[in-house]
Amino acid sequence: MIQLNSILYVQTSDDPERQYSPVVLALSAKAMDIDAKIYYLGQGLRILKPGEADKIKMGDFPSLKEMLQKAISQGIPVYVCEASKQMLGWDKVEFDLDLKIVGAATLNDLTLEADATMWF
Repeated sequence: MIQLNSILYVQTSDDPERQYSPVVLALSAKAMDIDAKIYYLGQGLRILKPGEADKIKMGDFPSLKEMLQKAISQGIPVYVCEASKQMLGWDKVEFDLDLKIVGAATLNDLTLEADATMWF
């Protein structure tokens, strides 16, 4: 088995059914002592708008907001693309989670640093 030290999970979709995978996988990676990071890009930001992640609840899982809070509390950074935020016209939107707003070039840096990258 290949030993990975870091995985970057990139969320580009606002489809509710695609929201849990990167968070669950990042939490699993963290439990395996793998450095995990989540990056939201493009339409993926729509679910981070205040109140939206509370509305997403699939099966027996907690709400997406609760899952994101758990990931953040366990030290998994959640990045948000500033250019995508501007593209959506969200200059004044304040997120209700502890998210890291970063420049677009950060995705390039994170991808180059990661041993693996998964896109959703």
